[in-house]
Amino acid sequence: MDISGELIDDYILVKKASDIGRLYNKSHIGTILPSNILRLSLLEGVFLLDEGKMILHEKKKQIQFSTLLKRAVQQTPEFETKYLVYKDLRNRGHAITQVDDTAAISFRKIAQKNETAPCCVIAAYSERDILDIEVTKQLIRHYVNRNNRLWFALVDEEGDLTYYDISTVDLTGIIFEQKYPKGTAVLLKNRLIVFDKKLSGQLLQKEFFGKPFGETLQLSFVEALYLLEKNVLEIQTTDGTILSEEKCVHKMQKLQPDIVQRLMVFKDLKQRGLLVKTGFKFGAHFRAYSKHPEATHAEYLIHVIEKGFTSVWAEVSRAVRLAHSVNKEFIFACIDEGTIDYIRFGRLRP
Repeated sequence: MDISGELIDDYILVKKASDIGRLYNKSHIGTILPSNILRLSLLEGVFLLDEGKMILHEKKKQIQFSTLLKRAVQQTPEFETKYLVYKDLRNRGHAITQVDDTAAISFRKIAQKNETAPCCVIAAYSERDILDIEVTKQLIRHYVNRNNRLWFALVDEEGDLTYYDISTVDLTGIIFEQKYPKGTAVLLKNRLIVFDKKLSGQLLQKEFFGKPFGETLQLSFVEALYLLEKNVLEIQTTDGTILSEEKCVHKMQKLQPDIVQRLMVFKDLKQRGLLVKTGFKFGAHFRAYSKHPEATHAEYLIHVIEKGFTSVWAEVSRAVRLAHSVNKEFIFACIDEGTIDYIRFGRLRP
């Protein structure tokens, strides 16, 4: 038997006890009012009409799906995006409820009986929305740091859904700083060369710095600056002029404007015991290993961003899917003055 509902302005009332039991007690749909009447949102009503589970009337006139849908679109911000997420998760068996007290979160997932997993909140986005890293960090602080899971649900223009599990991550590894004899690196244009074979061999074998360049070792800008700070290298031009760190950075910034930001993250990752290499072939700034590359593949792809970063969702989708396809986690390293937050975007199948 279909559930009977009465449409009043921007909500729906269900009064029959058996209907309330089916919706609220069994499916966690609606809100119980003090008068023991069940109140449904327009979104919940559209879902029930769409599923053929409710007959709806307004002033004794039956309301069809199309009529209710149009009214819901007019009265509920971003209705179509929220509805497609709600319908998809409901059909996957998730008991979710609308959140009306914040614009950033659309739904909460109801914790089932005997369920030990933390409660989950869901933010619904259209593919044409913008990812704002500051909003993301605020949501993490407010929800994830209080033992909630945070999902982002992305709706593309054809109505298909992509889900991400969002959290901060404490990156750690077992590769720590080694001692090296001091040597010299020569700055070419896009790379530096270490001619000393002994030093080259140690840098490559112990911490996987650089890559062979004939019988020598080539280093990236960020590797060379890191070793310069550690007093392992002296950096010279091809004519033998010794460069200070300030002059090195000035020259490198002309070709790589964000070298200072990359170096900050590189140094932090090294302090955490990670082995760090370029992530260019994967579309990220770095790839990082928790163990020596002979023992494991890189687990992380890390992209360096700064406070205030925004992006179209298509770029994020591309980065996360690529990381997922090569069995890596995609992480934003977000610099805010002197701190770095590592924010994980994990592909999710709810």
